Amino acid sequence: MTDQPPSSTPPYGPGEPGPSDPTQGAWGPAGQPPGSVPGVPPAGWDPAQGAWDPAGQPQQGWVFPPTGGYPPGAGPYGPQPWHPGPPVNWYPPGYGYDPNDPLVTPPGAGLAGWFSRCWGALGRGWRQLVPIMLLTQVLPAAVLSVISLGADPSAKWAAEAQTSTTAALPDNFAVELVSLLVLLIGGSVLVGLLQAVGWAAGSWVITQQAAGQPGSLDSALRYGVRRALGLWGWTLLISLLVGLGACFCVLPGIYLAFALSMAGPVYLFERHNPIGRSFRMFHDRLGLLLGRVALVALAVIVGTVIPGALEGVGTAAFGTDPFASPDSAVGAVVVIGITAVLALPAHLSQMIGLLVTYAEQRAHEAPVNTPGLAAELG
Repeated sequence: MTDQPPSSTPPYGPGEPGPSDPTQGAWGPAGQPPGSVPGVPPAGWDPAQGAWDPAGQPQQGWVFPPTGGYPPGAGPYGPQPWHPGPPVNWYPPGYGYDPNDPLVTPPGAGLAGWFSRCWGALGRGWRQLVPIMLLTQVLPAAVLSVISLGADPSAKWAAEAQTSTTAALPDNFAVELVSLLVLLIGGSVLVGLLQAVGWAAGSWVITQQAAGQPGSLDSALRYGVRRALGLWGWTLLISLLVGLGACFCVLPGIYLAFALSMAGPVYLFERHNPIGRSFRMFHDRLGLLLGRVALVALAVIVGTVIPGALEGVGTAAFGTDPFASPDSAVGAVVVIGITAVLALPAHLSQMIGLLVTYAEQRAHEAPVNTPGLAAELG
């Protein structure tokens, strides 16, 4: 028994709740954790950062989740390993998928985006592309057709067969046949070199204009001459592979033609391993590339078969030997020239369609844009 009044200080430490305190284990009214002194930052709290020091976070009396929610990128499950890196569809400025890129079809744009960029390339560059195709595709093909028609010995063979009483082959049949084959193969090889000039020049014009740079005709032809030899060599190898595949069976030849369709653009833009890269693109995105190349092939077939049929009908009207007289020779040459020009849309469709398809394939591999492709061409 004591005469002293009860002490005004409870037996518990400053700021510590008693056993009946309903706020036990909770934060104080001023936002202070249990056991802290008002006005004094608690241990482990960094006022400059406004957050707990990782080495001094309180082990009890804290609220879950922290006031204000989880910080960005955090949560009750932590970072998700299945989607690392920056947010979806985010890339540094000037590098990435631009839905308005005039040449690169971004992933997800579909066939409409591909068609839009093909038409855009034709609309921007037809003034340069048409002369390039006429000089490097149409004119060489027409000259080769005229030479082949003049050197064709079939009319001579038919005349000899009518006058001969035996079923033997005409005189010098083997020599004339081999000579014709050599002329056709050699002429096709030389025409392929000129076509390589046109392909390189046309690709340069399309890419430069899409990047907003000037693409003059003389500059394009100079670029085409500089890159034609390498492109021509790869084209010969690819043609040989496709031809061998077609000899064994039609389907292997068709497969090789589709699988190697990107080899030309790969050589122009990347300069190494065009065959391997084209195969990889074809198998990595089989459905997408197969559909695009099939549309290009359809346009080429329609655009070449119809003029070819018209050429055959037109030259047949001048007899089996059109060059027997000057009038018939002039008529045959005019027919060949007109039908060769009618094949111009097929040449444009092939070059533009494959180039836009290549740009789309690159976009599926990594972010790419037209200025980057233009820089790769050199």
